[in-house]
Amino acid sequence: MQALGLTGILAAAILAAACGSPAAGSSDSQSQARAEAANPDLDPGTSLGARPAPDFRLTNQFGEPVSLSQFRGKVVILAFVDSQCTTICPLTTASMLQARQLLGAAGDKVQLVGIDANPAATSTADVMAYSRVHGMVNQWDFLTGSIGQLRAAWQAYHVYVQIEAGQVDHTPALFVIDPEGREQKVYLTTMAYANGSQEGEVLASEVASLLPSHPRLASQESLAYISGIGPGTRTTLPTVPSGTAPLGPGRSRLILFFATWLTETSDLRAQMTALDAYAKAASTGGLPPLTAIDEAVTEPSPDSAAAFLRQLGVPLDYPVALDTTGRIADGYGVQDQPWFVLTTASGKIAWHHDGWLSVSALEAAVRKAA
Repeated sequence: MQALGLTGILAAAILAAACGSPAAGSSDSQSQARAEAANPDLDPGTSLGARPAPDFRLTNQFGEPVSLSQFRGKVVILAFVDSQCTTICPLTTASMLQARQLLGAAGDKVQLVGIDANPAATSTADVMAYSRVHGMVNQWDFLTGSIGQLRAAWQAYHVYVQIEAGQVDHTPALFVIDPEGREQKVYLTTMAYANGSQEGEVLASEVASLLPSHPRLASQESLAYISGIGPGTRTTLPTVPSGTAPLGPGRSRLILFFATWLTETSDLRAQMTALDAYAKAASTGGLPPLTAIDEAVTEPSPDSAAAFLRQLGVPLDYPVALDTTGRIADGYGVQDQPWFVLTTASGKIAWHHDGWLSVSALEAAVRKAA
């Protein structure tokens, strides 16, 4: 799935919103506001003027009818999510959940809602499968319906959805709706792995301002820009179940970025075990060694990668490392899962590929690019 920005009035409003700031307060809050406004990977939200949010009646992952109006009295975080997305939607999902968790007990007054934005995957099984692999089954209502019902919802919220060249394009829009059913702000998720918790904090702050109790957030972090760590920098990552994996200049490396939730869209077990053949060829044929990196910031649990490897039943012939901050993915330019990157000994990206490849095709591509 590829994501497109809002158009028309919403796109213009984003520029104005970036210059705004919270109400005057402590120097810390003013510093946070400045950092937020200067962070290119963080959308501070665009005001929608408290206009009435369009109602809808769709079906959730359990096959139950759900309407927006039934959540009056709660703040609703509403996102449009491709039910088979491997790019930006998992980042949206993670920030929604993070926002509610930061509100502590007040999170009970927050309803998370997703509306399917994939015209080719609209069954209840589709929205349940996405919910299951992302640990969201009992955390939200992920809604679907007939194409006519979904298109009506997309149009009501000015969300672009289209399939182009086999890819689902849609506006990565996330709306905050107040307890009276009014649209307060819209946010656009950015393709940046390192700022997911920051986006969750921005959402949580907006939600807290709309709740009668105005709860304090359980924790806060700097909203300043978080730079990626690219192949020109030497670093190490923890590996599962133990140890470390080196990255950066010094030798050519093949890196696979993945996440365990890819089980929804591919046979992840078969793909990962097949790469043992590449690892063996690399050890004897002069190919760059392979390291797999789990994009832990989008996983439903910190133990997801370890649990997946245990379920394989056999050890892999290459290390599996954890990108626990998202900075490696951002520094290596990851735009999808899975994502292959070949780096040179001087710390440059020589080749990248979006999606799975057969081992023979992978070897041929690496030999050509190395």
